[in-house]
This record gives sequence, C-alpha cells and structure tokens, in this order.
Amino acid sequence: MSMATVLLSELYLSLQGESSWAGRPCVMVRLAGCPLSCRWCDTPQARQGGEAATVGEVVARVREPGVELVEVTGGEPLAQPATPRLLTALCQAGLTVLLETNGCEDIAPVDPRVHVIMDLKCPSSGMEGHTRWENLARLKPGDEVKFVIADRRDYEYARHIIRRHGLARRAAVLLSPVWGVMEPRELAAWILDDRLPARFQLQLHKCLWGPEATGV
Repeated sequence: MSMATVLLSELYLSLQGESSWAGRPCVMVRLAGCPLSCRWCDTPQARQGGEAATVGEVVARVREPGVELVEVTGGEPLAQPATPRLLTALCQAGLTVLLETNGCEDIAPVDPRVHVIMDLKCPSSGMEGHTRWENLARLKPGDEVKFVIADRRDYEYARHIIRRHGLARRAAVLLSPVWGVMEPRELAAWILDDRLPARFQLQLHKCLWGPEATGV
C-alpha cells in the first residue's frame, strides 16, 4: 500500500477553517488535479501539477507535527486512483481523517472511518450538473454536506436539496457565503426565516489570515 503514489500539491499545518471541525489544529493534505472548473474556486493552483509522493511518504509527513486531525482535500482528491489507499493508511496510523470532496466522484471506495465533507455545487458555481446524486445515499453519521452560497438562487437550490433528500437526517448540513460576494448576515437571516436545519459558517482561515488564505 505504501508504494501507491499520489500527486501532492501542498501539505501544511493550519487551523481547520470550515466544517464542524473548524478551529482545530489540522494537517492539510492538498492533492493536485480536479475535473471541475468552479467559478468560486480559491485554489486554482491545485487543479494541475503536483509532486509525486508515495502513500507512505505522505503519512510520514502528516505525522511529523504531532497533530491527530488531518484533512485530505484538493483539487478533487478522489480524482486520483490512489486516494482511497491514502485515506485508509491515514486511518490505520491512528489519525482522525477528513475528506473534502466535491460530490462528482464516487465515495463508495472511501474507508468508512473517514469523515466525508461533500461540497455540493450550487448554480452560481457553474458546476451543479456534475453532482453524483447516488453519493447522498452513501453518507453516514459523522459526514457533512456543504453548500457555498452566492445569491438567493443558490440558497433556494440548497434549501430544495436539503428538504428533498432529508439531508439533515443523513449528515450535518453547512451553508457558507461566498467570501466577498454574499453578505453573511443576509444568508444568516434566510436560514433563520426558514428555520433551516443547517449550520451557518464562515471560512475561519480567511477571517484570520485574509481573503487569499486557502483552507479546505
């Protein structure tokens, strides 16, 4: 397993910027490559390139800081065939493992010990047609679903999906405003008006280190 190879964009220690794990020290493993081209992507540098590293090398680097939380993100990590092996190896190393995925790749091969954070694309991203809807049935307790909201149309789309699929019964549901585009208080008001069973969140890493900071 350790000889399987992934393309690594970057690996660094930070505070987890989003999800129910926000604020916790976390090693970020950003893999390169993504089949989508989202309008709001804040890590375009991860869409190509990357440095080849074996699963064993990545696990060793993740363990160096002595932090038990790790997130594998991208790009789109599941676009790489060896990513499920990396996730399993991280779990076997005794780490708490998060996976940020855009929902366009099959999550069935993901180790059940991994906490999946699925970013379902809204209309303003231009990529909502790429969602693999059968993934919703594969969500388990401890998983999360995220919607990034730019406008009222995005919000109504997210509200429809949450209600139609009973997402709040399957996983934690997160709504984030697009940084610098959507007024956070307006999104908060919509959630309150609808009593929507979702968690409002801001990108903590951008609050701390500015709009150019990248997190998940």
